[in-house]
Amino acid sequence: MDSYLEVVIFVAAGFLFVPVTMLVGKLLRPHRPYAEKLVTYECGEPSHGSAQIRYHARYYLFGLLFLVFDIETVFLYPWAVMVRHLGPIGLIEMVVFIAVLVVGLVYAWCKGVLEWV
Repeated sequence: MDSYLEVVIFVAAGFLFVPVTMLVGKLLRPHRPYAEKLVTYECGEPSHGSAQIRYHARYYLFGLLFLVFDIETVFLYPWAVMVRHLGPIGLIEMVVFIAVLVVGLVYAWCKGVLEWV
């Protein structure tokens, strides 16, 4: 039962951490709002138009492809570190892995997903 008590204490501390730090921040920070400070801006430029505009699905596909290939390339580093210990089987597995990525890239290219406009 003691091990469960430790888990409950850590979970409670985790759930209480965010509200407590937000409350402490609210109590300690200065609060002097004025009209200029409350104006919405982006990157120092005044905003214009609506923030609720439609984007073409191609932008989302482009972003998802970037994430997929970016995350997949992260797997290359641990393999490169251990390549001598993995032997030829590890090399063959990585060649298959990269081949699957290349097939996916060629497929996306043929479908026109990589064209920005």
